[in-house]
Amino acid sequence: MKPSKIKTVAIIPARSGSKGIKNKNIQKIKNKHLIGWAIETCKLSKEIDFFFVLTDSSKYKNIAKKYGASVPFIRPKSISKDNSTDMEFIKYSIKKLAELDINPKIIINIRPTTPFRSHQVVDKAIKIFLKKIKNYTSLRSVEEMPETALKTLFIKKKLAKPIMKNLNMEEINLPRQKFPKTYSANGYVDIYKVESVKKNYLYGNKVFAFITERTIEIDTKYDLQLAKKII
Repeated sequence: MKPSKIKTVAIIPARSGSKGIKNKNIQKIKNKHLIGWAIETCKLSKEIDFFFVLTDSSKYKNIAKKYGASVPFIRPKSISKDNSTDMEFIKYSIKKLAELDINPKIIINIRPTTPFRSHQVVDKAIKIFLKKIKNYTSLRSVEEMPETALKTLFIKKKLAKPIMKNLNMEEINLPRQKFPKTYSANGYVDIYKVESVKKNYLYGNKVFAFITERTIEIDTKYDLQLAKKII
């Protein structure tokens, strides 16, 4: 596909400086690096026109290329810190893509830390968003929480207190069916409008909630061990 024809671009962000799990994005599950799982999803997708791995590491770059991914530019160390934001690397990528005559309509964020995703589900999300793009500012994948967030607690002076001030400890012990469902964002797939990013926001105030099955996000060593057992 000619660069000027590319409208849907997926980014696989893979910085190397993870603290919780060293070299998290190149840990292996079933002898496949986490970035390899993400690359495989993008390669199988029918809705992604172009995808690439964005990394600050030459080691990660070489691994990504072995899986058949493009690594057209390196992520600067200045936006690869622990406190660096998604907005920073998304804006940087849009700028660098433009230099390659690639000016997409949407950016799809495919995080390596959510390895167990279906390319068909990703394609479904892209189709839905493109169809409804005038009605929503972005798309974010979510999953139903096994226990409603309305029953959660915080601790104050060693005392358990309901997060919801209008509930007491007896009421939050009621069956979960008595409460509305709540959802948590996961790393399955996020989609941003390029025009919105240029206005300095990723999600905006009309975020389409794309519901997926529960999935594993690998943030801790426990998550990684669990993922290895599940596969």
